[in-house]
Amino acid sequence: MNILVLNDGSSSLKFLLVRMPDSPQAGGGEKVLASGAIERLATPDGRLKILRAGDQTPSYTPIRSGSIEHAVAEIVRMLKTPAVGGSPVSIDAVGHRIVHGGPELTEPTYVDEGVLHHIQDETLLAPAHNAAGIACIRAALAALPCTPNVAVFDTSFHHNMPEVASRYAIPTTLFGGRTLRRYGFHGSSYRYIVSCLAGLLPPGERSRLILCHLGNGASICAVRDGVSIDTSMGFTPLEGLVMGTRCGDLDPGLVLYLIAAGGESAEDLEEILNRKSGLLALSGRSRDVRDLEAAGDADSELALACFAYRARKYIGAYAAALGGVDALAFAGGIGEHSASMRARICEGLDFLGLALDRQANEGASGERPEAIGAPRRERVWIVPTNEELQIARETLTLLHTQPAPSS
Repeated sequence: MNILVLNDGSSSLKFLLVRMPDSPQAGGGEKVLASGAIERLATPDGRLKILRAGDQTPSYTPIRSGSIEHAVAEIVRMLKTPAVGGSPVSIDAVGHRIVHGGPELTEPTYVDEGVLHHIQDETLLAPAHNAAGIACIRAALAALPCTPNVAVFDTSFHHNMPEVASRYAIPTTLFGGRTLRRYGFHGSSYRYIVSCLAGLLPPGERSRLILCHLGNGASICAVRDGVSIDTSMGFTPLEGLVMGTRCGDLDPGLVLYLIAAGGESAEDLEEILNRKSGLLALSGRSRDVRDLEAAGDADSELALACFAYRARKYIGAYAAALGGVDALAFAGGIGEHSASMRARICEGLDFLGLALDRQANEGASGERPEAIGAPRRERVWIVPTNEELQIARETLTLLHTQPAPSS
């Protein structure tokens, strides 16, 4: 079975076409047929990058239209066009990453109009993501009208967090009794990392994990026996760490003050807190850690220090919540590729046994799982995440446990 995964971002669209084993229980046997992305979506420089199995370098095709419908249609066309001497490739199912499932959508789900309506209802909670996810689903339904589409939700991994971690200390009668809880995000990434560590760590040393998904959006998760017990993001992806353009933890009183004394509207604050804060605001220069590391000025240094400090503080808190820590893992663009940020975060964590081996940390490629701890290497890891492959696995599981609805 060939599953196409579409992972939509604000300015890019990543995809993976993977041949899956006959059943989820088969274990292994996954073969990537093609991967790539639409880069610089909705700009004159938009292009389709595709790397087919067996090729050494990707090919590029200009994408002039900025519409998600055109982008998805072009991905499908290119994937179904056989390589020279090859056979046509089928697409048997499509899996989608959807950021916010809200209280109703807690498991991978076949897409129909009712599901799309629920996703639309949660757009206010993930404005940068859910609307784009809906557009991507509709584009896939148009391009592959007889193919089952499955929505996989970032929030589902954290759905069963204990109430002490998921509840806010506010009246339950607010907003008509609607569920106002901490949802958490990056769930597909965390499931993938957990599955990787299960094969890397001894059975007695993988019960208490702290996982760091660090990219433009960043979060940390405490995992006990494969289950999320707490995570830094909350009701929306704004809570928690300092991020590229998001503020992270913020006194709600500051928001009230900006409304009452500063005259800011809800729309103004949504724009400021989601797109103009974080590393960008602290540095006054860039949201990208690479730019700030290269700049070296005082404001850039402060931004990097704040990012590392907030992450280190959460690691300490989650070590307390777990009653200790067996392993710490870094993933995401920053976690996988910034040795200096990993070093900043782990500075002072020796008392938890989470010191880094300097040579191993600086020499890591970020392209495969690598142990970088000291003196015990297996206490700290880099685990390159693969959300698309995890979404394909969850899509396959749904297809085998619940028949796809008829078209």
